[in-house]
Amino acid sequence: MHPSRTNSDRQLTSWRSFVPGNFDAIACEAFRVPNNDLVMGFDYGTKKIGIAIGQRLTNTATPLAIVKASNGKPDWASIETLVNEWQPKCFVVGLPINMDDSESEMSIMATRFSRQLSGRFSVPVDTMDERLSSFEVRHLSKDDIDDLSAVVILESWLRQRSNYSD
Repeated sequence: MHPSRTNSDRQLTSWRSFVPGNFDAIACEAFRVPNNDLVMGFDYGTKKIGIAIGQRLTNTATPLAIVKASNGKPDWASIETLVNEWQPKCFVVGLPINMDDSESEMSIMATRFSRQLSGRFSVPVDTMDERLSSFEVRHLSKDDIDDLSAVVILESWLRQRSNYSD
């Protein structure tokens, strides 16, 4: 459990937003991305991280890469290469919360990864409830699905944000 949390506030919302230098949750309504700007989505894992790229104009995303991780430590050089190439205006990280809305060990690690992304690249990060995203894409492919899971996470985020028109 996060050191600043008590057992009574372990319940999570479906998403949280982070901005560089301020790691408190902020209201998503205040977090806007212009329709033509790119958004990069991540399906964080301790061995692999799926990455997708998308934009709000069509609310679609495309699989981009699967980056290796070693014991939960991302290959930051590979991520930096993708960030420099695509220049996203925000990141979206899947947050694997339990079906009862409680935190899981992986959700704590994904939140940490979100903060690291924000700190390294000075790009706002939003998290998105990713419950069942891997299950949703597993029927599509028996191969690595991490980048496809990142697509599902990012497109869910984009659809949810389409209600917040500029």
